[in-house]
Amino acid sequence: MPSIRFYFDLGSPYAYLAAERLHTVLPEPIQWQPILLGGIFALTGRSSWALGDHERRAAGMAIVEARAQAYGLPPMRWPGPWPSNYLYAMRAATYAFSIGLGRDFTMRAFRDAFQVGVDLAIPANVLRAAAEVGIDAAQVEAAVAAPQIKRALRDATDAAFALGVIGVPTVAIGEQTFWGEDRLPDAAAHLSASAG
Repeated sequence: MPSIRFYFDLGSPYAYLAAERLHTVLPEPIQWQPILLGGIFALTGRSSWALGDHERRAAGMAIVEARAQAYGLPPMRWPGPWPSNYLYAMRAATYAFSIGLGRDFTMRAFRDAFQVGVDLAIPANVLRAAAEVGIDAAQVEAAVAAPQIKRALRDATDAAFALGVIGVPTVAIGEQTFWGEDRLPDAAAHLSASAG
């Protein structure tokens, strides 16, 4: 069976929606890979729809809210401000995966952000999410400043871009990428065709 990888950034509400549904659409094993969306934007010369004009931003937020409702998820609570700087949170996620608690931390952080409205740009909020899944806050603080964690996140982002990842969420089935939360069924169909 081809490998399955899920590329995400904790600042992305669409990645949150994908993370909540991933296990219902695709079989395990799935490799979850934190990448820095800001780094992808720098490499592609693009920017977030959330930083565009007010009408485009409001329309995008309404789509996310409608999808969350359609999927039976709690109502969206947007962090204020959103989007903000998720570098600290993404380094924490990278560390969490290195110690085997990545999915737990990622889901806690996603739900804090988009079900509670917690700003993950504030380190204390990230540390609290980590503590809730059994990760020592002092270890996270040390890790986010560690050169190897910084390099791991940067290398993962560069490798994702080299594969063709231009945004999040992206699911890769082998070398084939599917960008967008709404492309999960396409990824599943491609996997079935590949396995058949």
